[in-house]
Amino acid sequence: MAGPNVTGNCPGPMKATSNGAFQNESPLDFALPLIILQIVLVVVFTRLLAYILKPLKQPRVIAEIIGGILLGPSALGRSKVYLDTIFPKKSLTVLDTLANIGLLFFLFLVGLELDFAAIRKTGKKSLLIALAGISLPFILGVGTSFVLSATISKGVHQLPFIVFMGVALSITAFPVLARILAELKLLTTDIGRMAMSAAGVNDVVAWILLALAIAVSGDDSSPLVSVWVLLCGSGFVIFAVVAIKPLLAYMGRRCPEGEPVKELYVCVTLTLVLSASFVTDTIGIHALFGAFVVGIVTPKEGPFCRVLTEKIEDLVSGLLLPLYFAASGLKTDVTTIRGGVSWGLLVLVIITTCFGKIFGTVGAAMLCKVPFREAMALGFLMNTKGLVELIVLNIGKDRKVLNDQAFAILVLMALFTTFITTPIVIAIYKPARKGAPYKHKTIQRKDHDSELRILACFHSTRNIPTLINLIESSRGTGKKGRLCVYAMHMMELSERSSAIAMVHKARNNGLPIWNKIERSTDQMVIAFEAYQHLRAVAVRPMTAISDLTSIHKDIITSAHQKRVAMILLPFHKHQRADGTMESIGHGFHEVNNRILQRAPCSVGILVDRGLGGPSQVVASEVSYKVVVPFFGGLDDREALAYGMKMVEHPGITLTVLKFVAAKGTLKRFETSAPDEKEKKEKETDEEFLRELMSDPKGNESLAYEERVVESKDDINATLKSMNKCNLFVVGRTAGVVSLVHSTDCPELGPVGRLLSSSDFSSTASVLVVQGYDPAADTRPLVEEDANYDQSSRDISDSTM
Repeated sequence: MAGPNVTGNCPGPMKATSNGAFQNESPLDFALPLIILQIVLVVVFTRLLAYILKPLKQPRVIAEIIGGILLGPSALGRSKVYLDTIFPKKSLTVLDTLANIGLLFFLFLVGLELDFAAIRKTGKKSLLIALAGISLPFILGVGTSFVLSATISKGVHQLPFIVFMGVALSITAFPVLARILAELKLLTTDIGRMAMSAAGVNDVVAWILLALAIAVSGDDSSPLVSVWVLLCGSGFVIFAVVAIKPLLAYMGRRCPEGEPVKELYVCVTLTLVLSASFVTDTIGIHALFGAFVVGIVTPKEGPFCRVLTEKIEDLVSGLLLPLYFAASGLKTDVTTIRGGVSWGLLVLVIITTCFGKIFGTVGAAMLCKVPFREAMALGFLMNTKGLVELIVLNIGKDRKVLNDQAFAILVLMALFTTFITTPIVIAIYKPARKGAPYKHKTIQRKDHDSELRILACFHSTRNIPTLINLIESSRGTGKKGRLCVYAMHMMELSERSSAIAMVHKARNNGLPIWNKIERSTDQMVIAFEAYQHLRAVAVRPMTAISDLTSIHKDIITSAHQKRVAMILLPFHKHQRADGTMESIGHGFHEVNNRILQRAPCSVGILVDRGLGGPSQVVASEVSYKVVVPFFGGLDDREALAYGMKMVEHPGITLTVLKFVAAKGTLKRFETSAPDEKEKKEKETDEEFLRELMSDPKGNESLAYEERVVESKDDINATLKSMNKCNLFVVGRTAGVVSLVHSTDCPELGPVGRLLSSSDFSSTASVLVVQGYDPAADTRPLVEEDANYDQSSRDISDSTM
């Protein structure tokens, strides 16, 4: 039994739990198992759609809106059996309640993201763009409301309908816009900053207009009711600023950096969110406003705000929020749009929305002397709709301001305008990546006293000890040029609002973050900063947050801007306790391959087998044996140059193994004229070795050996005899035939594949080096311009 019988057509209340199928009770007749099934169905279905739409670079909100519509009466819901089984009317109250609780906390998160201090500092340019982007579509929305009220919305109360239509057409989805900008790597560009500033202003104005719309849409015909609602709402906002904000600020001050936030403070804050929602719902301006206002007045500095976000965003965004899209989809019946008039009105609404938003924004941007192409991109970006749009429409439908047909038309309008944003912006706006030319793009150089710059990338804590120990080994004595290391933490961009907020804190044109907050809280960054204080090495921590399909662009652009000689990358496999290598993901493998193809300097891939052990080694305890197998060629010369840099450190002993072919075993090139090219390359190798070995310093830590080999078995045996060393430094494209049968990891080259195999060693780390070849750099990602002003774009290490 689902519950007691009641008179009339209203379904009876559902019991919470069943006694089980063995007691002849269907779980779908009870509230708890049914809501669990609904949550699982909605989450799985929307995530599947998000995966399908990912190649189109669509934000997840698109998949969630489409998923909600498909689960509703527009598609699957046309089956009465499905609708009565999975989404029966008697379950919708529970579904709506849970969805709105999730929505409350999501709006709290949106409020946390909106920084009023930043909005107050919005320049006149962004403010003008925001106001123009709101005013024109609002006016056109008012005009459109008269057309709709004369056709499909006859008899509607005109004033609230006008306001709801104006808000629906003029709104910009702040969270969705941030996600799109982050995906397109525009969030930290000039156009991205303008868009975010304008969207922040737009968001605040839209919520004020929505409060007005709700106030005037009450059932009571007396205008005094609307006045009282607005006055009480304003009084609540004042109370939040005067009473709630100081309380939250007090709790924020009691949460110092590096210390865990008290559970009591989190509990108090979440209770305040619910209490404020209750108050605003009692006033009559919807519970969402209370949660949003508490989010806005919460202090943004310090760990308190960050911890609150981390505590609730995954549960809310991952499980509860999709329910709101499902609940909205159950109210959306696309089949109500039938006939030429209805479809014509849909086209009219879409054209009106796009025209008002895009041309209002473009006109204001052109007045501010923004180039036309950037102004057009800004117009389409500001036309982004999303969750806030759905909230407006759902409130309008619940208040009987929008009927089924008008509601379906406006939902499809929101879906269409958001869907077209990404592809159109990609098509019309492709900002060029430019940089000033620089000289030292390799470890090899004639000017040994120049500063050596390295971009060291890592994506987890397990990379850090070996990376720091490698940097320590590479710093030399400091007599031959200073070592400067840019330590970049590679993070995959997620749908989390905290990730978007972190990217938004960047202050340089399309480049990764230099972030004070992250610097003091990220344990990975702390490790590098601690090392910097102990050594005469300049370490600059960085964070690159991007999708793995495009993070290589961040790395390459940063390498060029920082004028580094080498990019150090972690191998996409790590060693397990049993000595075997385990992949951490194909995505990182592809990142390494893309960087090898497009790098503006030399590249090193580090196969980590615990160089120096699981912790950082102090300088006095560094005692490593490094081996450089030398077969000849550009990459081998670069690897040897790196080895020679390492041997300057008093704790490093270097063995250079030069392999000499007895019977043509070492095949250098596969070209039409191998003899001539090989002869030239051999002369270059000999001259390079002669210069290195003729150094008058007489370093006793350096050993040079020549080994004559007749087959690859001889090469294997020679290398195997050296596998007790701590580190191999080897060229990627060494002039030698393949030494292993495996075709896995071709980016390591023939020798690197052998040295990194589990059968070869479980203790010797491997650094595979690819030297920069100007002749091969035919498709540079960064266009070099001698007139480019590097100083205006460079990141200030001391201020960021």
